[in-house]
Amino acid sequence: MRRMLAALLVAAFFSASCGSREAPQFQLTDVTGASFGKTLALTDHNGVPRTLDDFKGKAVVIFFGFTHCPDACPTTMIELGTVARELGADVGRLQVLFVTVDPQRDTPDVLRQYVPAFNPAFLGLYGTPEQTARTAKEFKVYYQKQPLPGGDYTMDHSAGTFVFDPSGRLRLFAQYGAGAQALLHDIRLLLAQ
Repeated sequence: MRRMLAALLVAAFFSASCGSREAPQFQLTDVTGASFGKTLALTDHNGVPRTLDDFKGKAVVIFFGFTHCPDACPTTMIELGTVARELGADVGRLQVLFVTVDPQRDTPDVLRQYVPAFNPAFLGLYGTPEQTARTAKEFKVYYQKQPLPGGDYTMDHSAGTFVFDPSGRLRLFAQYGAGAQALLHDIRLLLAQ
């Protein structure tokens, strides 16, 4: 009886430890298997049409914003610039995409000045109002023009960040304020897989 019990315990130990692989311990929200964020077809600030397939082999980070944004957009882009610097030798395996929700003001020239200021490899993406709406809907991103006194306007928008693994699958969502260190930690995990 004791031998049988010992044999069962040994078998249970080996079956539990062999073949079991722990899931990564992400700090951001794991959205693996999400039904959204599967397609993107916009133009980069250099005039090159882009899709998600263009960046296979890299961790891709997508943030929706606008260049006149006073707070969430520059804060997030600064954090992503920090991530790029701290990735060291792996920085070539990262692609940050800033998708404008204000194509009226965020022309290619404006994006070309704004986005690479955070890191020269970052790309600004834009589209027609219809393409922008379609892309935002695909990612479940909210945005709306808000008039200001004097005839100007600002944009209300969702301020989360989407992270894709090198195989092109949406894996993580970072709420605004998650911070550079959480993004860096999780991007390193994705690059190590």
